[in-house]
Amino acid sequence: MADYVIVGGGSAGSALAGRLAEADVGKVVVLEAGPPDRNPLIHIPAGFVKLLDSKLLYHYKTERQDGLDGRTPIMPQGAVLGGGGSVNATIYIRGQRGDYDTWAKLGAIGWSYAEVLPYFRRAEDNDRFADAYHGTGGPLGVSDLRQITDLTRAFVRSAQEAGIPYSSDFNGARQRGVGYNQTTTRNGRRCSAAVAYLRPALKTGNLEIRTGCLATRVLFEGDRAVGVEYRQNNKLYTVMAEREVILSGGAIQTPKLLMLSGVGPEGELKRHGIAVQHRLEGVGRNLQDHLEFPAIRYCTGPYGYFGEDTLMKSAKNGLQYLLFKSGPVMSNVTEACAFVNVDDIEEEPNIQLHFVPIVFMDSDQVPIKRAGATVNPCVLRPQSRGEVRLRSTNPADDPVIDPKYLSHPDDMRLSIKGLEFARKILAQPAFSHFVERQEAFPGSNAVDEDTLRSYIRSKGKTVYHPVGTCRMGQDEMAVVDPELRVHGVRNLRVVDNSIMPTLISGNTNAPAIMIGEKASDMIRGIMPLQPSNA
Repeated sequence: MADYVIVGGGSAGSALAGRLAEADVGKVVVLEAGPPDRNPLIHIPAGFVKLLDSKLLYHYKTERQDGLDGRTPIMPQGAVLGGGGSVNATIYIRGQRGDYDTWAKLGAIGWSYAEVLPYFRRAEDNDRFADAYHGTGGPLGVSDLRQITDLTRAFVRSAQEAGIPYSSDFNGARQRGVGYNQTTTRNGRRCSAAVAYLRPALKTGNLEIRTGCLATRVLFEGDRAVGVEYRQNNKLYTVMAEREVILSGGAIQTPKLLMLSGVGPEGELKRHGIAVQHRLEGVGRNLQDHLEFPAIRYCTGPYGYFGEDTLMKSAKNGLQYLLFKSGPVMSNVTEACAFVNVDDIEEEPNIQLHFVPIVFMDSDQVPIKRAGATVNPCVLRPQSRGEVRLRSTNPADDPVIDPKYLSHPDDMRLSIKGLEFARKILAQPAFSHFVERQEAFPGSNAVDEDTLRSYIRSKGKTVYHPVGTCRMGQDEMAVVDPELRVHGVRNLRVVDNSIMPTLISGNTNAPAIMIGEKASDMIRGIMPLQPSNA
C-alpha cells in the first residue's frame, strides 16, 4: 500500500515524486516501465548520440502520414528512468510568455506565464543567471556549455548577418534571437529530473522506485481510482493507492493507459470491448508535435564533430573528458539555436532553428558520411492536430499514433518560410570559410514552392515533442481540470506533457519539470507560489 502511486518516472513524474517524498506527505511509489538510469552514456553530455537507436528509447512507428508523402516516421521517446530528460540533448528552453497566457485563455486557470514562472525558478539552479526570470539553489542544474565548436560559432554569427539579433537568454524577457543553449547539466554531467529529484528523495525513506514495471490498468472502486495493476518480469502485480493515482507516462502512454482502464472515447473503448468506466471523448485527441527538416551544406574540411566517434578519437575524447571535463564529449551537439518570426522579424518567434555541426537526418534517410552543417527549422506553434488510439487491449502493444503532420495549410506555409530562412543563414559570409558554396540540401535547384513543399514532405521528422493528448481545460473535450484531476473520476490525476492545451514554443523538457513542480503543490493542497511581476 502506498499513499501516492505515480505511473511514469520521466521528467514530470520524477519532479513530482521527489517533491512529494521530501515534503513527507506519505509513501510514494513510482512505477517506471524502463530500466534504471545506470548506463554511463546517459550521464555524459554527448552520450545521447550513441543512445538514439538503443533500447533506452521507445521507437514508436507512426501511422502513414499523408503530409509526409505516405511515410511512417519514427517518434522516439525515453524508455528509462528520467524519461526523455535522460536521453535528450539537454536543451533548456521554456517557451514564450504567450504560450502560457494562451493556456489560461483556453480554460487552464492558474497556468498563465506569471503563475508558472515561479515554478520554473524554483526548479532551477542556474550557473549564470540569478534574476527575475531565473533561480539558483533548485534541484535542476542549468549550465552554460563548456564546449562549443567553431562551426557552431559560425552559425551564431551567420544568423546575426541574416538579421536575427544575438540573445544571451532564450528564457528571459524575450525569446527572440540567436545564441548558445543552456543545458540541464551540472559539473559537466547530465542533470535529468531523475538525478535532480529522485536521488535526493530516496534518502527520505518515503520513496520507492520500481523499474521494469509496465502498467496495465488503473484499478477503480466505483468512480474512485484505488491502485494500479502492472506487469514485472512476466508476473502481474497490483499496488494500491490510499490517496491518489497519478499518471505521468507522457503524451503517448498516458492516454493509452486511460483507455485500457475504461476512461476515454466511448466508441474507441467499445471497439476494443473495454467496459466504459467513464466516457471522456478528449482522451488521445489533440496530439501536437514539432516537425523539423534540414537545410545542409557540406564542409570544406574536418569541421564540426564528424569523425569524432572513431575508435581512436573516442578514446582520446573520453580521456580528455575524464581528466579535464572538456572536449567533444562535453558537447550536447545541438549547441546553438535561433528563434525568429518569419512573417515579421520584430514579432515574437514562430520558427525555431536548431543547429547541428554534423550532417543530421532522420533514421529513414540514407546515411551521409561527410562533415557538414545542418540547420533544422520547425514551426513553433503548429495548427495540425493528431491522435493516439488503442491498437489492441494488450498493454504491451504500442498504440496507434497519428500526428497528422502538415494537415493544416498554415504549417506548410510557415515551414517553407522557415526552410528559406535556414538556407539564408547557411549562405552568409561567416559560414563561407567552413562550407562548400553549393548547397547540399534541399539543393540549388529547389527554388519554387512546389519543390520546397515536396522536399519538406520527404525529409520531415519529429523533434521529439509530442504533447496535448489529455488536454487541460473545462470544456467537454478537456481530460483534466486546471488542478490536473481527471474529469468525472476521483483520486486520479495526469501530470505530464499530455495536459498541455497547446504546444509550447520550444523544447518540452523544462515545461515537463515545471508541470511536476506545480502539481506537487496542488496535490499537497498548499497555496501556489505568488505570481511573478517579470
